Amino acid sequence: MKAMGIDRAFIDRLVETFYGRVLAHPDLGPVFDARLSGRWPEHMEKMKSFWSAVAFRSGAYGGKPVQAHTGVSNLTPDLFPKWLALFAATLDDLAPSPEAKAWFMATAERIARSLTLSLFYNPALDDPAKKTG
Repeated sequence: MKAMGIDRAFIDRLVETFYGRVLAHPDLGPVFDARLSGRWPEHMEKMKSFWSAVAFRSGAYGGKPVQAHTGVSNLTPDLFPKWLALFAATLDDLAPSPEAKAWFMATAERIARSLTLSLFYNPALDDPAKKTG
């Protein structure tokens, strides 16, 4: 991480900038704010801890992302590409190196894919016998 320019200060800046943009986003902001109203400082610290644990493999994060996102009002699969696009734009502005941007984007894409599958995947929809014309 150090070779890519990643340190705790970068992660703090990334999380603060990104979630500031999430709040201002017309589609993402209302969903996040409805869930986190009054709890934004705690969420920000949790996200900083999460990204630090992932980046530095510290094991410091003990949350349960799927459970945390289950039952979020108005959370739909189409919000994940918007989340990723906003994350990419934030990295464009802040990442200290192309390698750092690539690493964080690959990680964010895995997280988005995992959450989308965990929250919205229905195997019955893939059953060819159940598909209509």
